[in-house]
Amino acid sequence: MREIDEKAIAAAKDNDALNSFLLDYESYILKCASKTVKRFLTKNDDEWSVALEAFCNAVETYSPEKGSFLSFAEMVINRRLIDYFRKQNKFRPEFPVNPSLFSGPTEETQEDLPLAAEIVSKTTKTPDNSLKDEIEAVTKQLLRYGFSFYDLTSCSPKSKKTKECCYHAVNYMVSSPVLLIDMRETKNLPLKIIEHNTKVPRKILERHRRYIIAAVEIIAGDYPCLAEYMQSFGKEQSR
Repeated sequence: MREIDEKAIAAAKDNDALNSFLLDYESYILKCASKTVKRFLTKNDDEWSVALEAFCNAVETYSPEKGSFLSFAEMVINRRLIDYFRKQNKFRPEFPVNPSLFSGPTEETQEDLPLAAEIVSKTTKTPDNSLKDEIEAVTKQLLRYGFSFYDLTSCSPKSKKTKECCYHAVNYMVSSPVLLIDMRETKNLPLKIIEHNTKVPRKILERHRRYIIAAVEIIAGDYPCLAEYMQSFGKEQSR
């Protein structure tokens, strides 16, 4: 076990150790918070209090099986700040994963365009630079996994049943910070864990691995325009 991980566990059991731990990692907390808000922060900013509380929560909830404490703490800080901004209306609202994002006709048909194909089609016809910029950004992120956003046009789920399965897998990953960290570090989906906890067949997870990874990165990442478009497209498909 890393020394920092041991200190975090000790801090969770002793207030004096916790106070000392917080003082030692003030700069790290500010660094994580600044990274999330994309501007330099100081202890005079409201975001500092939010990040500090999140770090304390990370100490309280950390366990060795969650991997590196610092990576876990960064994830907690990131999510807490996103929730804070959503409530304060400082950023454009994020759109949580829901079944409508994957909804569509029960039978797979030639006319049933995958979500990615529809987005690509619309962005080539309309001057939406924000959406185009986000597609370029998420493509760079997905290239780390060995594919791009445009590859999704050929591997997106089409049938209602398959989309529902993908929804469960994506929702499970987005709600599991530790698994999200593991996915980003290993560049692989934790198929066995997802299958065990969601009961989604391994065959579906393997077949739609790229689609699930992309959806997780978009929902958990900083792509508000793309997430919004995905949400609105999902509603259109469910009509």
